[in-house]
Amino acid sequence: MANFFSTQNSPSHTNVASITKEQSHENHQESVDIILSELPSERGWVSDQIYQYKGTWYSSSVLQGLLVLQQQQFEPKPNSVLLASHPKSGTTWLKALLFAITNRLQHDDFSTHPLLSSNPHELVPYLESYALKHPTNPTPNTCLIQSHLAFNGLPESITGDNYKCKIVYVFRDAKDVLVSFWYFVQKLRPKDMPFISLAEAFDQFTKGYSPFGPFWDHVMGYYKASLEFPERVLFLKYEDLKKDPIFNAKKLAEFLGQPFSLEEESEGIVERIIELCSFEKLSNLEVNKEGTYSGAFSPTIANNIYFRRGKMGDFKNHLSKEMIEVLDEITKQKLGFDLMTTSVTPQQNGEVNESDKNQSN
Repeated sequence: MANFFSTQNSPSHTNVASITKEQSHENHQESVDIILSELPSERGWVSDQIYQYKGTWYSSSVLQGLLVLQQQQFEPKPNSVLLASHPKSGTTWLKALLFAITNRLQHDDFSTHPLLSSNPHELVPYLESYALKHPTNPTPNTCLIQSHLAFNGLPESITGDNYKCKIVYVFRDAKDVLVSFWYFVQKLRPKDMPFISLAEAFDQFTKGYSPFGPFWDHVMGYYKASLEFPERVLFLKYEDLKKDPIFNAKKLAEFLGQPFSLEEESEGIVERIIELCSFEKLSNLEVNKEGTYSGAFSPTIANNIYFRRGKMGDFKNHLSKEMIEVLDEITKQKLGFDLMTTSVTPQQNGEVNESDKNQSN
């Protein structure tokens, strides 16, 4: 498939180089169209179709962004951090936490913090979308980036031996992911797109051909990577973050090589970051109630759609008992053990900590 994207050497003359870039972009689009025509497809939730590439289902826009990243020499900046997740797994919260933790020396005044005036998605770019909009230079000018791609869809510069990027992956109970994702796409769905019911979404989700699915393969791709490369991939559970945000914020900082000092801890910096990034705080900010965001695949998105409930277990209000049982059974079969009720710390010699195995979400 790499043959479809061979790039031409640019002559030194500026005009010719510009023409060559345009021709390369046109050739790239033709190649994408060829690839899409050859891939398996299913009905999408926001787009007409989704396409299966390397085992994962993507919209055409996401897939184009993915291919740009793989073929246009994407080079993350040194010490970059990639936040990876399946959609509706706590991405907005983690973007805020990562931004606040990694930039705490530059933004130590919490009364003027960028998160008070900017949506987290503005501060941490969505990699596939950025690549689609900047096909000849898909590298954002920031050390914090985010992606919903499956692990095997990431560019070699992130996953290869000469990596420059650490990965933080957050996952969430499949039942809450399904419900939250379904509500989210209802707000994004174009008016000319047919309505998809929760029952229809459940059917596609459990069969594995929902956007960015199969969900369980998405989780396991990063889980296995965290076992093999614990110094490069941190695997976090949304429910653990909700139960003990202070402990997990410290864990994040340690992994990123920016641990909180004793002085910072004594001054309550960790707690202040947790409060700043909380659902209650972010969802009630003017920028997130009335503002818009234009960095994703849609031209403009209202910031408030990223803040629905922020709760664990909301699925109980929307899924039938039979649906819940089906999703739980698939989770146990696909993941090998019940990650949803187990605190996972793969960094500790690949062993699983089952201290709260009997706790309910």
